[in-house]
Amino acid sequence: MNCSIAQALEVIGEWWTPLIVRDLMLGVSRFDDFQSRLGISRNVLTERLGRLESLGIVERAPYQEKPPRYDYRLTEKGRDLWVVMTAMREWGDRWAAPDGAPIVTLHRVCGHETTIVPTCSHCGEVLDARDLKATHGPARGDALPVPRH
Repeated sequence: MNCSIAQALEVIGEWWTPLIVRDLMLGVSRFDDFQSRLGISRNVLTERLGRLESLGIVERAPYQEKPPRYDYRLTEKGRDLWVVMTAMREWGDRWAAPDGAPIVTLHRVCGHETTIVPTCSHCGEVLDARDLKATHGPARGDALPVPRH
């Protein structure tokens, strides 16, 4: 499907992958740590990490030769998922966490709790979904028709 959301879901759309990426963003880097934190089977974790590596989301760095063991690190492509992951977390905090957020983010510079605030990259105005209009982009091809409003 010629849709960027569908293409992104091909990368991170199944259950374990966003949780692995979340843990990478929280500083987890070793296979056994992922397994114990997530309760994921070794074969599923191996497959997911391998897929993330093949897609350029993570890279392995050896930390032990015998037996070979690796740290997993986000690449630039993987770190670019930060906004996606944070938006999902903030939505979950608002709509699926009746007792409050399990994790909050603090801005290292000022020390205050912070959230994502979408703004127009041109004028800087704060955005709401109702402020946006979709139009076809340069790779339109067989893209779904854009509804007219």
